[in-house]
Amino acid sequence: MARFTVLIAAPVLAFLVAAPVPEVTAKKYLVGDKKFWNPDINYDTWVQGKHFYLGDWLYFVYYRDQHNILEVNKTDYEGCISDHPIRNYTRGGGRDIVPLNVTKQYYLLDGRGGCFKGMKLTVTVEKLPPPPKSAPVKNIRSVSITRVSKHQLVVILFCCDIHFP
Repeated sequence: MARFTVLIAAPVLAFLVAAPVPEVTAKKYLVGDKKFWNPDINYDTWVQGKHFYLGDWLYFVYYRDQHNILEVNKTDYEGCISDHPIRNYTRGGGRDIVPLNVTKQYYLLDGRGGCFKGMKLTVTVEKLPPPPKSAPVKNIRSVSITRVSKHQLVVILFCCDIHFP
């Protein structure tokens, strides 16, 4: 009976141990890359090809006495108006984070005049895409125990408390 259990349990557990698990982590984006948050940089070009997902965050590095980071509505973004921001992300150190924790369009700008020199950024935040579906196992009998390494087999036998007579 124990050998039958090993023959059934080992391939199934080996498959579970060897199956890739998609890693989902938030991504940090350094705004402007090595040019940081500064005037005369095309942030529309910087954002191209990037996908922003729920849980990601934007990291701004700038001169703290010259710039800031404000979230505004679309109309104020287009006109570089910073009189009534939705949120001020500036904390005073010149290194600030905008957490992208809502699926929406974010409109961000520098409210100290930099917006007129290109310091504005808009990003669309989406939900994470579903993980890729793994291929179904067509025939469990076709799984070979020879594909299990010695270490995996020891783990399987130990975890299942399988003993040999």
